[in-house]
Amino acid sequence: MKTLVVITGPTAVGKTELSLQIAERLGTPIISADSRQMYRDLRIGTAAPTEEQLRRVRHYFVATLGLTDYYSASMYEEEVLRLLDQLFAQQDYALMSGGSMMYIDAVCQGIDELPTVDDVTRHEMKRRLAEEGLPALVDELYRLDPEHWAVVDRQNPRRVVHALEICKMTGRTYTSFRTGEHKQRPFRIVKVGLNRPREELYARINQRCDQMMQDGLLDEARQLLPYRRENALNTVGYKEMFAYLDGQWTLDEAVERMKGNTRRYARKQLTWLKRDPEIRWFPPDELQNIHDYVEAHIQ
Repeated sequence: MKTLVVITGPTAVGKTELSLQIAERLGTPIISADSRQMYRDLRIGTAAPTEEQLRRVRHYFVATLGLTDYYSASMYEEEVLRLLDQLFAQQDYALMSGGSMMYIDAVCQGIDELPTVDDVTRHEMKRRLAEEGLPALVDELYRLDPEHWAVVDRQNPRRVVHALEICKMTGRTYTSFRTGEHKQRPFRIVKVGLNRPREELYARINQRCDQMMQDGLLDEARQLLPYRRENALNTVGYKEMFAYLDGQWTLDEAVERMKGNTRRYARKQLTWLKRDPEIRWFPPDELQNIHDYVEAHIQ
């Protein structure tokens, strides 16, 4: 049976190297499930695959978007399923790796089909977010769709704005489009989750942030300042560098905030992923056990 192997886990846990090794063993490319590595100008701040890693194994959905391009989990679902049809016509296995939880769920179990937001509505809501601020839009979402307001991450501008876009464009609540139906896939899915002891994971996150600074994250963020209002840059690392460039914090403060916010994001990833009973968890250094588990489930 055709099989999709999924490697996931929190940021900085060690997904990249393990995925490369499994892809090489299976003879398959890697389908990236990192929603920010898709943007070609966010190289340092997203820890995108290096040129050497890209040469080792072909990657899909890396550096394919411009900063102003509109993209969504539903678009990702559609494009990955189309790619899997092509890959499975030539081979028995495919590998998806990343930590963008909604993108992984979109491929593995499907997401609700929402209307595509038109350019006029999208630009208008972007303008309103910049001029009125997030709290005003959160209040409006409460008036238009209190049921979704109660469950949405009200600190996430993308989630709030997207729900309002749907409400404004359709005249219906965002909630009315959400069915939660689990779609059946014509292939088997094997999920491997990577995790480490919390102190070890946090140390790796701190080390990665320091390495990003050494690699030039500040200069990268400075070059991206004209695009700071784009959704792609509502991302840990860039937000803190922008605050430093605005004079809100010292550079040391910005780096410490980046580390803290990355640790917070890792906790959020783990909370989401641990709800999925299909994920088998391993420490990343149990390489042989992971290989044995994958091979036992793809026969």
